[in-house]
Amino acid sequence: MQWFYDLSGWQQALIATGFTWLLTALGASLVFVCKNVTKNAFCFMMSSAAGIMLASTFFSLLLPALEYEQKFSFVILTAGFASGGLMIILTDIIIGKFGKFSDGKKKKCAVMCIAVTAHNVPEGLAVGVALGAAAIGGGSECVAAIMLAVGIGIQNFPEGICVAFPLRASGMSRFKSFTIGQLSGAVEIIAGVIGAVAVTFVSNIMPFALSFSAGAMLAVVCSELIPESFENGKVKATVGVVLGFCIMMILDIAFG
Repeated sequence: MQWFYDLSGWQQALIATGFTWLLTALGASLVFVCKNVTKNAFCFMMSSAAGIMLASTFFSLLLPALEYEQKFSFVILTAGFASGGLMIILTDIIIGKFGKFSDGKKKKCAVMCIAVTAHNVPEGLAVGVALGAAAIGGGSECVAAIMLAVGIGIQNFPEGICVAFPLRASGMSRFKSFTIGQLSGAVEIIAGVIGAVAVTFVSNIMPFALSFSAGAMLAVVCSELIPESFENGKVKATVGVVLGFCIMMILDIAFG
């Protein structure tokens, strides 16, 4: 992994968000081999991703941010955390406006595509900001940021399914459904590089940047992953959340 640590922040962000996009594409590619994905499998993927991201919020982002020990760190971290959460909340509100025009199967598919794509922008930004800060801060923060990207990538896998399969069901060809599905994750690459470059030029905002990513991740978990994963059964979803949290905690403690 030393070769990855030696890269600049924007290069790390490019690779990491390329990975998250790849998992989006893998999810969308299932449209070539499957007619549908079972609700149980879908909910387990979402709940385990929620657990991974919940753990990364604390172990991978907030704890490293606290280690900088700046004056009034509680104000800086709270402001960053609240800003990250607010960005996701505002994105949800804006996307919700499109729901007024979602009458008809094809229009509903369009709304789904817009929603997933728009949500991937702040997620890619969060990865880029974390990696940009980690590139300046050192190896342990870099491992934490990588784990954050892994958690988002796992989340993106079912998102690719969410876009591709409804498009296929509406009558679109398998190839077009896959193409649009994987493109919904491509915006993360652009957002990630922008986030990493911004932090690199303003290095003294690292604690704010890390807590910003934490707030964004928690908001995504609460607004998207938890509600969807618990729709198909509380027990199964809880198992997925706990399992994902444990996996992320083990990885972060062992390699961080």
